[in-house]
Amino acid sequence: MKELAGRLTALDPDAGAAVRVIAYFDRLAESRAGVEALVRGAAVLSGVPARLADADRRVRVRVEPDGARRDTEQPPEPDWPSAALSPGGPPALWLERAGAVPSVVDAVILERAAGAARVVLDRTRGRAPLDDPALVETLLDATADEAARLHAARRLGTAPARALATPAGRPVVLAADAGDAVPAGRVGVGPVVPTAELPRSWSAALTALRFTADGTAQDPGPRVVHADELGDIALLAGLVAPGADPPPDVHALDAAAADAPWLLTTLYAVTTTASLRAAAAEANVHHSTLQDRLTHAEHLLGWPVRTPQGRLRLHLALTMRRLARP
Repeated sequence: MKELAGRLTALDPDAGAAVRVIAYFDRLAESRAGVEALVRGAAVLSGVPARLADADRRVRVRVEPDGARRDTEQPPEPDWPSAALSPGGPPALWLERAGAVPSVVDAVILERAAGAARVVLDRTRGRAPLDDPALVETLLDATADEAARLHAARRLGTAPARALATPAGRPVVLAADAGDAVPAGRVGVGPVVPTAELPRSWSAALTALRFTADGTAQDPGPRVVHADELGDIALLAGLVAPGADPPPDVHALDAAAADAPWLLTTLYAVTTTASLRAAAAEANVHHSTLQDRLTHAEHLLGWPVRTPQGRLRLHLALTMRRLARP
């Protein structure tokens, strides 16, 4: 490669430089260099600062041409030469060279650095969220051959990961380091597991989804529930079948809510705060108003809600109400 670069330089300096760039990034790839090393190579070879920003993977690296890393929150300029990490994707790697038509060498630097960075990021950080429905389905299918699931995992770049369930039914898989990249709306979040155990995470996510609520006056409760935070409360999911006739206390709640539109949100505040004064603040009412409401609620329900036993019964009734949802 060095000899070829020398011959090409004699004929065309740009062609010779491009070959040297290709050889440089090939060596970095062979040594399994990290993202920062790749961005540093782009900066040193181009003679201008280089930066990489991947919002999905939460990666931001900027390196000066002297090799020093100096990250910045300033957005890139629109006229800087750039490259995407995947075909058709948004720009993610820039050379901070303004006001000039990109040279052949700059174009090769960007193409080789971006390609190498994509491989490193897929290998080390995965993608968030993973969005190939067929591969995700294989990954979460406990009946699928393990070799097929591991192949899907390699294609999707997950190790380890967690499954997410939503009312829409389409599963989502997030890499373990994807942070709080959770879809909007009701979401059941499974635990982080090795790739081979993702069907278990999916099953737990489906259970957690049943404990979620819309967060409205008629369906108060958490919109996001993590399966590994449920503990033994998850056992309730096996006692209340979706769409089946709900337990008597749930019937009592629904009947009371039909009489008093404020009832469900007020009672939910009572079960999720440390004191009645805190519950009044959560429900945005005066403490005396809350007391009046609870007296009325106890009359409608037929049991006290201000005693420890009554609060527990109320909490279970609200939870089973969500579990009984079709």
